[in-house]
Amino acid sequence: MSTRLAVGDPAPDLTLPDADGKPVSLADYRGRKVIVYFYPAASTPGCTKQACDFRDNLADLNGEGVEVLGVSPDKPAKLAKFRDAEGLTFPLLSDPEKTTLQAWGAFGEKTMYGKTVTGVLRSTFLVDEDGKIAAAMYNVRATGHVAKLRKDLKL
Repeated sequence: MSTRLAVGDPAPDLTLPDADGKPVSLADYRGRKVIVYFYPAASTPGCTKQACDFRDNLADLNGEGVEVLGVSPDKPAKLAKFRDAEGLTFPLLSDPEKTTLQAWGAFGEKTMYGKTVTGVLRSTFLVDEDGKIAAAMYNVRATGHVAKLRKDLKL
């Protein structure tokens, strides 16, 4: 299982294809704050709610100098459909091998419907301008997450 990240840890390298298959790297965002959030599957009810919440708050987050990246194990074609269907305006990144998910501690055991399963842990991180973890939140709720995030991080 993957190790969880903590505040002050260097953010693990991340270079993944976006919904159009173009590589996006966390290093491209150095000097800016970035929210990196991990979600289980595009076009599912909870993940759609969460993605639309980020979409609806993106202008305010960008106004605070914060970029947003979403990461799931979905392939780029599925991410493109999800992006287009929901009008998402931030990069969705594909990690089907789950190596990035594991490096960030966002893949492991969780309880679903009373059973222990292995899968994506809905997680959100704030990476600071220097590439360090400024906030690490595991097992977050899809609904109301951005409002809580903005309140907790004073964004």
